[in-house]
Amino acid sequence: MHDALDLRELLGDEVIQRQESGYDLDAVLPQAEKVLQCDGLRWSAELEQAYRLLETASVRPDWPYQEPQDEAGILAIPSAAAMIAPPGPNELADRLHAAWLGRCAGCNLGKPVEGFGWNRARLRSYLEQAGSYPISDYLPVLDPMPEGMTLNPSWRDASRGRISAMARDDDTDYTILGLHMLETYSDRLTPADVGWEWLRHMPFAQTYTAERVAYRNLIQGYEPPQTARVFNPYREWIGAMIRADAFGYAYPGDPGRAARLAYQDAALSHTANGIYGEMWAAGLIAASLAVSTARAAIDASMAVIPAGSRLAEAIRDVLASFDAGATWDQAFDQMEQRLGHYHWVHTINNAAAVVAALLWGEGDFSRTIGLAVEAGLDTDCDGATAGSVFGALHGTASLPGHWTDPLNDRMHSAISGFDNSSIADLAGRTATIAHQFSSTAETR
Repeated sequence: MHDALDLRELLGDEVIQRQESGYDLDAVLPQAEKVLQCDGLRWSAELEQAYRLLETASVRPDWPYQEPQDEAGILAIPSAAAMIAPPGPNELADRLHAAWLGRCAGCNLGKPVEGFGWNRARLRSYLEQAGSYPISDYLPVLDPMPEGMTLNPSWRDASRGRISAMARDDDTDYTILGLHMLETYSDRLTPADVGWEWLRHMPFAQTYTAERVAYRNLIQGYEPPQTARVFNPYREWIGAMIRADAFGYAYPGDPGRAARLAYQDAALSHTANGIYGEMWAAGLIAASLAVSTARAAIDASMAVIPAGSRLAEAIRDVLASFDAGATWDQAFDQMEQRLGHYHWVHTINNAAAVVAALLWGEGDFSRTIGLAVEAGLDTDCDGATAGSVFGALHGTASLPGHWTDPLNDRMHSAISGFDNSSIADLAGRTATIAHQFSSTAETR
């Protein structure tokens, strides 16, 4: 599914992407549908022609959103974001360590129920049968499994009683790679640098959707920003958002600079809301390292993305539900009505799920990452981001030992040279980067 090397699949997904983005496809959709109905090759001149025809479509005149696509238009927005005084070096180091730990725990929690038909209702049914609803610990494995339910194969390394480290996952691979890029390029990172580091350190088969498309395009000789645009219907999916953490960690209290640097990473593989998602997550994490409540961090993060975007609207809707006194279930029912048409790994619905988890989590780590996973969307991604933000907000003392002890201070990774890394070491190196960036900013 969603194979970057199968133009037939890409064409079908491009139709959906264009429809979700407000394009008028009336004149070009028949040709795409005709080609898709014919049996044939995974890649052909006919498929390319139909795909290119989709690219000639225009946005409908009544489309109500303002979503800048050019670099200047996007980067002008976070430039005005307010700075927040970060904590002292000892507290900051502790918060950064907690952010890494929280990201790992939340990711491991969500891994067994990523994909394979899991959704909110099915996950709740499974948890209730296992006596584990609401979530308060890593997911148990039922034996036998209930009929019609299949765990992600990662359950062998990421379920209760089987965890001995952070299992390998792209959500944490990119955090490690982000730290490496900051250590290598400092704040001068460019999309071309990101592409080179992917080719050097990231195996192609360990990339997915938009990242795999961008990797394919790099190999074929395309340069950014074309790497994000050529035959890439996944350019607004969640892949960039999960790569944001290192950039947020590097700029405690400065969501604007965090978002601007996150843009350099996102532009390799994403456009529009895909880019905004990484900028938003980086800004959210940067703010979380300097404030004490999720609401304050979320409010600060809104300044780094276009106010007229679908992403900003989705987050505002969650905030409105929370302020109106809705329960999490009520709010999520509303979210599904508004956003249920998006794929389960799209940026917009998953960002909304993270916001809901942070708000209704009410300062409790188990409840926060539990709600992020119970949403039944991209469970490992949402658990990881919610856990990272929570750790950044509250520090290591807020993370119960039954979540962090099984990690044994170790992370497995597909990033060459970084497998079996020490989480504490990575966090310490991140604190060094944050101090260096802060010192550089003060001298400019």
